[in-house]
Amino acid sequence: MSGIRASAGVPAGVGRGAMRPLDADAQRRANAEAPRIPHLLARIGELFRPHRGALVLTVALVLVSAGLSVLPPLLTKLAFDDGLFPPGGPNVRVLLVLVGAMVGLWALSAALGVWQTYLTATVGNRVMGELRLRLFAHLERMELAFFTRTKTGVIQSRLQNDVGGVASVLSNTVSSVIGNTVTVLAALVSMLVLSWQLTVVAVVLLPVLVLAQRRVGQVRARIATRTQESLSEMSAITQESLSVSGILLAKSFGRQQAELARYAGENRNQIALQVRQTMSGQWFFALVNVFLSVVPAVVYLVAAALILRHVPVTAGTIVAFTTVQARLMFPLLGLLRVALDLQTSGALFARIFEYLDLVPAIADRPGAREVSRELLGRVEFDRVSFRYPDAPPTAPPTLDSVSFTVEPGQYVAFVGPSGAGKTTISYLLPRLYDVADGRVLFAGDDVRDLQQVSLVRHIGLVTQETYLFHASIADNLRYARPDASDAELEAAARAAHIHDTIARFPDGYDTVVGERGYRLSGGEKQRVAIARVLLADPAVLVLDEATSALDTISERVVQAALDAAATGRTTIAIAHRLSTIVGADRIHVVSEGRIVESGTHAELLAADGVYARLWEQQTGVAATPRGRSHPKGGAAGLVRP
Repeated sequence: MSGIRASAGVPAGVGRGAMRPLDADAQRRANAEAPRIPHLLARIGELFRPHRGALVLTVALVLVSAGLSVLPPLLTKLAFDDGLFPPGGPNVRVLLVLVGAMVGLWALSAALGVWQTYLTATVGNRVMGELRLRLFAHLERMELAFFTRTKTGVIQSRLQNDVGGVASVLSNTVSSVIGNTVTVLAALVSMLVLSWQLTVVAVVLLPVLVLAQRRVGQVRARIATRTQESLSEMSAITQESLSVSGILLAKSFGRQQAELARYAGENRNQIALQVRQTMSGQWFFALVNVFLSVVPAVVYLVAAALILRHVPVTAGTIVAFTTVQARLMFPLLGLLRVALDLQTSGALFARIFEYLDLVPAIADRPGAREVSRELLGRVEFDRVSFRYPDAPPTAPPTLDSVSFTVEPGQYVAFVGPSGAGKTTISYLLPRLYDVADGRVLFAGDDVRDLQQVSLVRHIGLVTQETYLFHASIADNLRYARPDASDAELEAAARAAHIHDTIARFPDGYDTVVGERGYRLSGGEKQRVAIARVLLADPAVLVLDEATSALDTISERVVQAALDAAATGRTTIAIAHRLSTIVGADRIHVVSEGRIVESGTHAELLAADGVYARLWEQQTGVAATPRGRSHPKGGAAGLVRP
């Protein structure tokens, strides 16, 4: 299913603020230091390394084209001095030869230019595509905590705006630098051969232009950084406000105008920055254009002075020199533009390389192995303590020395008040986060010693917030197993009690569920998610409050599907509603990061502790000291088969 990527939930208490791999001051310093040309060129050069063959051919074409570009002016001098104005009058035969040579050179240069453009466009776009793919792949390897503190729109902006912003640099830098450098050097040699005196006049002000270019580049780099930050914020606003959830929230509170005002404000900022970025180099290029226009006139004056001093300067020399001078100035202007682009794009490369340089906090250790089959389904927490990365240092740990064991095939539930640390347990098992102290063992091995791909293959996670892609039901199911047959899809859907509902849709399994599955009810989405997990056939099923957001009828249907899914496999249920886990083999009560009670439903009621109080609050049924209960107007609980 194209375009589909995995999504994970966000733990309670973790904000959605902007990305913070660096603090704000460090970020500004990094951006300010980014456009260091030697370091930048070295990293850009690494991007081109896989395309050395095409680059060598491109460089060869550039060198040939650059060499050919300075020959027509020299032929022009010969045409003037030997063809048009020789001592004995015009020489038509010489003119025909010289004109034919010039036409042939121009045609050859044009053909080489087309070939060179094709090669540079191909290599540049492949490098840009590989850079975008490399950045996407690197982000996929980042830990869950990175995404809980980074706006989705900011990530999208790095992939689209930043990489797209360096496209011209990647496509044109190599050919432009080499071609223009060779052309400038060849033009200088030709000018010196024609007249060293005129050459001095033509190049005397070039250092001033180089210094001006450097200053303009620094200004444009700073503006480019602010422009990309503004684009990132606009992408974040768009993603948040125009998603299905964002639109629903805005309409529910009548906040459409406020969202429009927020976007309009950033849009005005973007317009102003774009204008500043465009205008920041205009005075520089105006100065360059004046220089290009004035120097030929000055050359004529100097040539006249040389002739008056009886220095041999022919008309052909003057015409050829001014032609070669133009050949010098335009590639020189191209080099200045490349230097400006590199300085401006340095801010974008800094943002891209900043992400590429991030080291995933969770990665396979050297020698990581696959999950053992001998104890498959066994889960153990051994004195596990954990604190979220963004939690204040003075805050108590989310989990504090938690220990428990789940044997293969057992149904174990975790209950307790909100914020007690229940969901965190479900994140530590598939290693979405790593423990601070202690060990999480799966099939007898520390999860940190296992290959992540092998680990998650045996763990199925069903959360309260079901994520479905904007695709068909069949595509959403096959996300778990792309090679699953239609019969296997139907079997999983029947086991999740959703097949009959799907069959009633006009398009059946080809029904498109809409953004985040909004065309389905909450219970239907949840059962599709359960069917997706069943299709993967994990050894351990983790249910994280999978029915807490549903109405009573939907809850009963989904609970039946969950009970069917739990049959024959280890099940860990994080529950808010105690009525859904009364049949569990063992129930652990979590409070303030610790397991404070453990036992069966009957044993915990008899203990008359935290669990008994929660049961009474939810059902209105008070527990007796003997473990029995008497109704106080409460409801019956669901019992797992």
